Amino acid sequence: MTYQDRKTYIETTYQRLLNRPNEPLPSMHGLFQRYRYPILTAEHIPLSWRYDFSEKDNPYLLERIGANAVLNAGAIFFDGKYVLVCRVEGKDRKSYFAVAESETGVDKFRFWTRPITMPEYGEPATNIYDMRLTQHEDGWIYGLFCVERHDNRYPDDLSAATATCGIARTKDLITWQRLPDLKSISQQRNVVLHPEFVQGKYALYTRPQDGFIDAGNGGGIGWALVDDITHAVITEECIIDARYYHTIKEVKNGEGPAPIKTDKGWLHLAHGVRACASGLRYVLYCYMTALDEPWRPIAQPAGYLIAPQGEEYIGDVMNVCFSNGWIVAPDGRLLIYYASSDTRVHVAETTVDKLVDYCLHTPADGLTTSASVREINQLIAKNARLTI
Repeated sequence: MTYQDRKTYIETTYQRLLNRPNEPLPSMHGLFQRYRYPILTAEHIPLSWRYDFSEKDNPYLLERIGANAVLNAGAIFFDGKYVLVCRVEGKDRKSYFAVAESETGVDKFRFWTRPITMPEYGEPATNIYDMRLTQHEDGWIYGLFCVERHDNRYPDDLSAATATCGIARTKDLITWQRLPDLKSISQQRNVVLHPEFVQGKYALYTRPQDGFIDAGNGGGIGWALVDDITHAVITEECIIDARYYHTIKEVKNGEGPAPIKTDKGWLHLAHGVRACASGLRYVLYCYMTALDEPWRPIAQPAGYLIAPQGEEYIGDVMNVCFSNGWIVAPDGRLLIYYASSDTRVHVAETTVDKLVDYCLHTPADGLTTSASVREINQLIAKNARLTI
């Protein structure tokens, strides 16, 4: 194959991928619709980011800078487009943020011209990833993300790391103002900014943890108020969505995207982690908190909303569904952007009303087999009365 033939093949294949329409899939449960194809993969990364198109310097037209995965995308409806701030992981294992947009929200996503150049704060980060986007009432768009650095207390341990919450803000998703990292007595991951002031302060959903990976004594999803987002310090923290033995969130859990305000309360999406024979299993679940007291749970339906299915089970980190982005579309759709197995990004479609109904009318986890069977029998009895 000549250089020109290979260039034509690469460009044609890439455009075919970008222009591929997506197809909704029917569901028995009725809670949401999956779509047939992932909306973003490593193959969607722009060709100019991966190839040197100088025939003199790259006569074989080899890929020079490879991408391994596109995953865990923050989401926002911005300038009339469905916009994702994705985590892109290179083949060198370093992650960076890149913006992709779509007219439909379910297909034909295209990356912007360049990845985000995120300013550093303090010691340069080895890795940054998993941005949660919040359009705050103060007028800024905030991005909160995990900052990974080597734990220098253990210089000989190349796996020792620390997790900190990085904070940045923007008006255009191109130029970012980096703020000081969140200060906390524990390591923090999966921190999300509430979209409104609470008691005149910025409010955070947190996930305190003892180590870089292990939640340890961290009890679940936390709540904290900070006086100044430009110098955010957690002085007091309470757990609002706790972990429990033998549940979908036994090992750890974390807030997903910023919650959605409804007339019945704040609608939340989170991930829960449990151990199983093949390792850890990540699923997505919903809960709700009070409209006037966003730290107070009012509905906690048992079990998961979305779990890995089919090809979603397979990837770099098996058996994982993870989300840090959703968008309420102008036409009423709720689009949930989730990654599968740390490899690719999918979309699921539902409505806010449908998930609110699900939260308010699905029984909570009774934490025992007998409680689960009791709920099933009550439903059977109710349906039997309806047929009489």
